[in-house]
Amino acid sequence: MTESVRAAATIEARSIDPVPEAERHGRPRSLFTLWFAANMQVTAAVTGALTLLSGLHPVWGLVAIALGNVLGGVPMALHAAQGPKLGVPQMIQSRAQFGVYGAVLPLVLVVIMYLGFFASGNVLGGQAISGISGLPIDVSIVLYAVLSGVFAVIGYRLIHRFGWVASALSVVVFVYLSIRLITTQDLGAVLAAPRLDFPKFLLALSLTASWQLTFGPYVADTSRYLPSATSVRATFWWTYGGTVLGAVWAMSFGALAYAVAGNAFKGKEVAYLVGLGHAGLVVPLLLSIALGKFTVNVLNIYGGYMSVATTFTAFTRRAALSPAVRIGYVAAIAVLGAVIAILGRGEFLKNFVLFLEFLLYFLTPWSAINLIDFYAVRKERYDLAAIYDPDGIYGRWGISALMAYAVGVLVQIPFANVPGVFTGFLAPLLGGADIAWLLGLTVPAALYLVFSRRQATRSGVSSVQRT
Repeated sequence: MTESVRAAATIEARSIDPVPEAERHGRPRSLFTLWFAANMQVTAAVTGALTLLSGLHPVWGLVAIALGNVLGGVPMALHAAQGPKLGVPQMIQSRAQFGVYGAVLPLVLVVIMYLGFFASGNVLGGQAISGISGLPIDVSIVLYAVLSGVFAVIGYRLIHRFGWVASALSVVVFVYLSIRLITTQDLGAVLAAPRLDFPKFLLALSLTASWQLTFGPYVADTSRYLPSATSVRATFWWTYGGTVLGAVWAMSFGALAYAVAGNAFKGKEVAYLVGLGHAGLVVPLLLSIALGKFTVNVLNIYGGYMSVATTFTAFTRRAALSPAVRIGYVAAIAVLGAVIAILGRGEFLKNFVLFLEFLLYFLTPWSAINLIDFYAVRKERYDLAAIYDPDGIYGRWGISALMAYAVGVLVQIPFANVPGVFTGFLAPLLGGADIAWLLGLTVPAALYLVFSRRQATRSGVSSVQRT
């Protein structure tokens, strides 16, 4: 066993505690393959199909996919640049804005997000495992969850190493499937005579942007071991390139597949993808789908356990976690995620779109506040020790952030549109278009910036120290 392989298979020592400079390693280009692999998978293809469910023409669905990912990828990649500068996971850094106790609010929502995405990943991964092994689908879901948990326990190095392998595999598989889709289906017929329905276009745009925006809580987790001298520009562009390219490709494939296949794709995504290939490639394609989904499934449970740990340690003041505690957190999330997957797999596509829309309204205000604090208020300067101390300079409750967050959620309600669940009273005036996420980004960012500057003016002291 080589030294690099041995290092990748060693259980990660760090959890929510800062990574010392002596333990920093790697180059930002590894973020490209990791986030490319996290996006080039079957759930992204499902999300692409969702853009057409409302009746949007496929051509404009493809435009919405490209534009939504280009826009949503900006804040996502800006979060990635926080990792090398601070050396801590993404969500624990939120204590600097919301307070050590106040950060529990966005943390709970993020934990729900991780569980939801982990459960949905288990459904699709379980379908692939079942097709390969012949095992019952529920047994396959449990097996997929367990394997994801093992990788999450080992941690950062193995996740990055597997991301490289999965990225290469995804390119091969999606090139092959894309060629099969183009050469075996009549795409010209479904792409002819494009008609723009602007409200439906905006709804599709919000859906694809939400895909990227919900990655915000993940990204610093995967960049925090990079040397602190790593430039913000390099971290941003390697992450942005991987996540946007992977998502646009996979979502466009899913949209076109749904456009030509309709119900043959909806609800039977894995079977349809495998059916595109030659009969002799069924098992290799099922295996590639399972492995392609595996990267982001591991990221979900990895980020989930650190978010749960961050929540509980707010009250215990602990920073480091023992391997036993780490395994316990991961195991709890794996079990819960598998149970949710088994109970909810029957209405997977419907439940997933509702879940994405729900997250968008609650996570965009958090993302806006976190980014404006890092780049405009404290300008990358933080007291890391105080992040773990309720009596430190960040305090127990960050009133400015909590107020801005509350307004950021409330201002979206009149414009919200989750078909079949909730429609804000102003959404019909826009033809059903969903622009709530734009307000969720801009309003809380502006409010937090104003609140922070007023507070600094009143105190006459800046609280942007960094250890």
